Amino acid sequence: MTGIPRAPLLLGLAGLIPFVWGAATYLSAPLAAWGSEVLGPRFVGPYVQHFYGSVILSFMSGVLWGFATKADGSRAATGYALSVIPALWAFFMTGGGPTSAGLNLIFGFAGLLILDYAFAAWGLAPAWWMSLRVLLTGVVIACLSVGVFL
Repeated sequence: MTGIPRAPLLLGLAGLIPFVWGAATYLSAPLAAWGSEVLGPRFVGPYVQHFYGSVILSFMSGVLWGFATKADGSRAATGYALSVIPALWAFFMTGGGPTSAGLNLIFGFAGLLILDYAFAAWGLAPAWWMSLRVLLTGVVIACLSVGVFL
């Protein structure tokens, strides 16, 4: 994690809290009951993960759009077109129940990592971008896997 500026690292790690919390409340019935009572049922288990995951995929579309602004010509057009995929994926693929929504979010975040790599390879993302994205994506996919595979 050396080379990642402190602010993006800390904010990225803080952004993992809903995914980690969702996995923890999926694995612990007492924690889920407490969370449901105090925060509401929407903020525990797969519910918080799926809603927040959709928000983050949409947010990341905006980040990629910002990277595309650094390109010119056909590379810019390609970047803009690719940048909308994560938000559209979240919109169309997170229905159908908790297992399919969780699995589709896993695929969405894995696909986002491929897009992150493309933008980084084109020199549109900061040099430290992939180090941060691999770390965050790994944790997100692990947390979502709790609800899908356990």
